[in-house]
Amino acid sequence: MKTSKILVVEDNELNMKLVRSLLLLGKFEILEAMDAETGINLARETMPDLILMDIQLPGMDGLEATRIIKQDPVLNGIPVIALTSYAMQGDEEKAKFAGCTGYVAKPIDTRSFLEIIDGYLGPRSGLEEQS
Repeated sequence: MKTSKILVVEDNELNMKLVRSLLLLGKFEILEAMDAETGINLARETMPDLILMDIQLPGMDGLEATRIIKQDPVLNGIPVIALTSYAMQGDEEKAKFAGCTGYVAKPIDTRSFLEIIDGYLGPRSGLEEQS
């Protein structure tokens, strides 16, 4: 079975390093962008299976980037999961209203992160039994 390709749009290098490390443990192919514009362009070039989108980004924020992705007929089928440390009341609803498929609050729970990601991608051959 093919390796799932995940685009991570995250401007904080420490958060990017953590997400990268976790996704490498899950044997995912990882694409990285430090801002929304680069992330959108990379999504158009590579057609990832999933996008992990930080909400607080320099320039265009992650919610606006998600709206652009969801309005693009080529990209709109790609699930976008919001990643944010600004887990204030109403943020999850704002993320879903913008078109996000799901929401992961930071700090990331490293014990459940891969399971959550797999839930948006569906089961992967050979990895279901690992914990």
